[in-house]
Amino acid sequence: MSLLDRFRLDGRVAVITGAGKGIGAGTARAFAEAGADVVLAARTQADLEAVAEDVRALGRRALCCPTDVMDAAQLEALAAQAVAGMGRIDIVVNNAGGFPPKPAKDTSADEFESAFRFNVGTAFSLTTLCVDQLAKHGGSVVNISSVAGQAPSPCFAAYGTAKAALTFLTRQMAQEFAPKIRVNAIAVGATKTDALETVLSDDIEQVMVDLTPMGRLGEVEDVALGALYLASPAAAYVTGEILAVNGGLERTNLPMPRAFGGVG
Repeated sequence: MSLLDRFRLDGRVAVITGAGKGIGAGTARAFAEAGADVVLAARTQADLEAVAEDVRALGRRALCCPTDVMDAAQLEALAAQAVAGMGRIDIVVNNAGGFPPKPAKDTSADEFESAFRFNVGTAFSLTTLCVDQLAKHGGSVVNISSVAGQAPSPCFAAYGTAKAALTFLTRQMAQEFAPKIRVNAIAVGATKTDALETVLSDDIEQVMVDLTPMGRLGEVEDVALGALYLASPAAAYVTGEILAVNGGLERTNLPMPRAFGGVG
């Protein structure tokens, strides 16, 4: 096997949450190009079908599973459908997540707990539901975390804390599931997706670019390539690591107001 062949995913099946758009969709396309069949999970059937069409055009199988990851029963159904439809699970990409920047004093306890459940609890649940399948073939888990979980910034109390927990969960599971399963994460920075576009103006984008050492915002393909590396045999000796795909950021590049004056 050549070195480049180690980035192939031939014969493997990946389950990807949040796969209808953005990073999840880009990861599904990248995995399919590398030879994987994919199980696509998101809430909107039409989004999933559009991604599935791209996957099939690359000659790979795609299974669409409309799923609200916040519903435990739907997560269980996702894992079961993946095995029934594809015969195995080799890779899990826990991509679903998010929570908008919001002052801590305006964030309710319910919102805080929901952000934690969305970004951490769902990853824990889906991984543990798939763990026996993953262990059969030397599986891999890739969690999509964030630079917001590595360095504190104003207005990221809910999201940043949740992603910090996801990062630590990654390291915990890597220790517990080795050597059968590798568990890694990606600390993404500001990436050009539909979700980010909702808060971007030309002025805000320029500020974010200026604060990014690499001088641009991330593209979906940047993250997808990182996920491909971590999921593939090329990373066979890598587990418990947090791969930074964020243009060199040490903290979020979206300046937000402090509670009692100033910008952090």
